[in-house]
Amino acid sequence: MNEYDVAVIGGGAAGLSAALVLTRARRRVLVVDAGEPRNAPATAMHGFLSRDGLPPADLIARGRKEVAMYGGQLADGFVDEVRAVASGFELVLADHRAYRARRVLVTTGLRDVLPDVPGLRERWGIDLLHCPYCHGYEVRDQALGVLGGTPDSVAHALLIRQWSDDVVYFDHGSTLTDLERAQLEARSICVASGTVRRLVVEEDRLAGVELGDGNVVPRDAVFVRPRLVPQHSLLVALGCAVDDTGWTVTDRTGRTRVPGVWAAGNATNPRAQVITAAGEGSAAAIAINADLVDEDVRNAVPRAELTA
Repeated sequence: MNEYDVAVIGGGAAGLSAALVLTRARRRVLVVDAGEPRNAPATAMHGFLSRDGLPPADLIARGRKEVAMYGGQLADGFVDEVRAVASGFELVLADHRAYRARRVLVTTGLRDVLPDVPGLRERWGIDLLHCPYCHGYEVRDQALGVLGGTPDSVAHALLIRQWSDDVVYFDHGSTLTDLERAQLEARSICVASGTVRRLVVEEDRLAGVELGDGNVVPRDAVFVRPRLVPQHSLLVALGCAVDDTGWTVTDRTGRTRVPGVWAAGNATNPRAQVITAAGEGSAAAIAINADLVDEDVRNAVPRAELTA
């Protein structure tokens, strides 16, 4: 049985940042990663100081190299189960490999659920976008669209207007309130009514948005707010509390209500960008190490008293 101080489940920015801090604290660390990062379709990440424009895969490769350099262990695979044992926790992978760790940090991210419109999934992360802070500058001053019919989509359109004077809001069959219509008009955002049939792509570039009546509105990029689903089945199975919005409850360090279990990044915070997730991983690592130090001291005190 392979035994570690900390098992990090998820090898993205949050998990690798935590692993880096913990390995530098001379902890025995295992990172298990399924190799399916949320930002895999994106060609570059933005807003990460000193790493702006870096391909997401390059950040992960650098992070894995740094963790390994300090003695961290990396295992590729899916974690099927995490269960509490006398020494802490046991992880069982899909291929039946098993590991034990005194503490567990879950950084398995979230899943983006897109509206059921042909072409959306294929253009996701290319010219179908979600975060203007991540991608808005790259499509600035272009003909932009915002797909409605999802929560806060009007607010999304009002935000996107910051990056371009040419924004069309596609209501996708949803009903606008008088206030929403007035807000869009005040910001010179055109409204295209009717169900969106598909995205029109020509020569591997978005050409426009086709409505149900066959009319095509030319657009260079479209923004949408997907439904965000936390990938926290391991946390739920361990008994971690979930709030009324469906996200795992943690304190500011990522500590859950189950002793020994932490969570960081998009698995618990849907708004975390890459740089935010990395910071949350670092904060969780420091808290985990402090918790381990407390346990080490408690375990050492009786022995010290016996030898005094």
